[in-house]
Amino acid sequence: MHIKVYFNDKPLFLTDTIDAEIEPYKHHDDAIFMDEFSPPAINSIIHEMRLQKIQAGVLYHSEFEKLKKSFIRKFIFIKAAGGLVVNDDGYLLFIFRRGKWDLPKGKLDPGETPDICAVREVKEETGLKTITLKNHLITTYHTYEERGKHFLKETDWYLMNSPVQKILEPQTGEQITEAVWVLPEKLSDHTSNTFLLIKDVLKSAGFI
Repeated sequence: MHIKVYFNDKPLFLTDTIDAEIEPYKHHDDAIFMDEFSPPAINSIIHEMRLQKIQAGVLYHSEFEKLKKSFIRKFIFIKAAGGLVVNDDGYLLFIFRRGKWDLPKGKLDPGETPDICAVREVKEETGLKTITLKNHLITTYHTYEERGKHFLKETDWYLMNSPVQKILEPQTGEQITEAVWVLPEKLSDHTSNTFLLIKDVLKSAGFI
C-alpha cells in the first residue's frame, strides 16, 4: 500500500511495498530513498523534498498506517473534496486559478462529508446549477505553505455528471478567473499547464 504526497509537483511515496511504480525512484540521482522510521528521519525527508535538487522521494516502513499517521502529524492537516464533472455532451469542466488549469475543490465545512463538500464546492466555484454525483475516483495529497505554516491537504475526488450549461460563473473571490468546458480530445491544451495531481485525477477516470 502507498500514498503519493506532492510537494509542488514532486512526489513523495509513503509505502510499505516497493512495487514497479516505486522501484525506479530508488535509483534516481535526483530522488531520495529512506527506510528509517523515526521522527528525525521524517523531518529529514520533508526537508530534502523542499530542496530544488530533489525531484522525488520514497519513505518506506513495513507498517503503513503507522507511517502515514506519523507523517501527517508533521503538518496542519486539512480535509478537502472536489469534482471532475462531465456534462451530457462529454465535455469536462475546468477552472483557471492562480495561473494554472485546475479542477474545482475546497475544504470541508464542520460536520460535512466529502461527497457533499465536493458538490457544494463545484457549484460555488463554477456556477454550475445541477450536479449528479457518480462515484469516488481517488484521494490525493499535497503540501503547501501559508503564512509560515506547513499544511498537508487530503482531497477526495468524485466523478460527477451535469446537464449542458453554457454560461458558467467563476468564483473570482477564490482567484478563479475562468470556468470552461473542454473536449477530451483537447485536454492536452490544459494538462500542459496543470498540476501532476490533477493529471492523477484525470488518469483515475480514464481520460489520460
